[in-house]
Amino acid sequence: MTITQAPSAPLVAVVGATGRQGGSVIKALADSEKPYRIRGFTRDATKPAAKELVKLGVEIVVISLVIENKDNVYKAFAGADAAFLVTNYVEHFDADREIAEGKLLIDAVKASGAMRVIWSGGEPASQISGGKYVHLYHWDSKALVTQYGRASGIPFVEVQAAHYAQNGPAPRMTLRPSKQDDGSFLVCWPMKPTTVIPVLDVVHDYGLFVRQVLEAPVFPNGSTVAAYGEKIALGDMVAQFAEITGKKCVFQQISIEEFQSEVRAFVPPHFVLAMADVSQYLEEYGHMAGHTPTSPELLARRPRTWAEFAKIQDWSSLFA
Repeated sequence: MTITQAPSAPLVAVVGATGRQGGSVIKALADSEKPYRIRGFTRDATKPAAKELVKLGVEIVVISLVIENKDNVYKAFAGADAAFLVTNYVEHFDADREIAEGKLLIDAVKASGAMRVIWSGGEPASQISGGKYVHLYHWDSKALVTQYGRASGIPFVEVQAAHYAQNGPAPRMTLRPSKQDDGSFLVCWPMKPTTVIPVLDVVHDYGLFVRQVLEAPVFPNGSTVAAYGEKIALGDMVAQFAEITGKKCVFQQISIEEFQSEVRAFVPPHFVLAMADVSQYLEEYGHMAGHTPTSPELLARRPRTWAEFAKIQDWSSLFA
């Protein structure tokens, strides 16, 4: 562990320190042979995750990163040499808010004088599809922040996270296998089983890609990094899940209408459209299809595959 308090070490400000991405970034930097001072932002210092970070030597700053708290947001980044920025669209499902808060973070970092910014961005789906898919708010809003960051004049790199492997076992996610009356399991999605998606164990591996950018011999200003462990067909994901767990599990392609009916129960109405657009966009354009993958040799270690992730999960709640 190389988290230090030495003034000579670069100070990295990490948004979402107790979250999946921010926590992964801190872990990856702590595992580096290079020394870092780390300032982690959270809204709740009483969380067990925050207390563990304090034990590691992370400076914890309690702050709400919202427009109404602008002055304190600016102060929070003071003295930072580098920053990792992320927003959480699914916390509020408000694209305008995400854009405003993302721009606030960039403005605050710029005012601090930091010379390296890494932003957790999203694919500009509306632009790539020529306006065909306009409901992918959670990608397009991040893409607009990316544009703002690149125009800010700060050395700026975007690190896009692939489909979270964690979404597989997560409650009420659409890739979660559902138990059938005969004891088997079914995964329903409005895409072909041959549709390929990039998958990432975000908690374990996202930080590897951020660390690689920070420690590159030359900071790759203006670039986009695609963070994923592997690209895999949906049908293969389900087949590997069945083999690993020993449970009968099959993939079933359903209609967009059936899919929308399923997800309407647990997301806002406008995001039902977003989830439907995601499915069609992935089939037609793929996800991260235009990005050159990061060579594994450049990373501190190889990220996990879907199968490696699935093998170490506790699936007992799913099978109960």
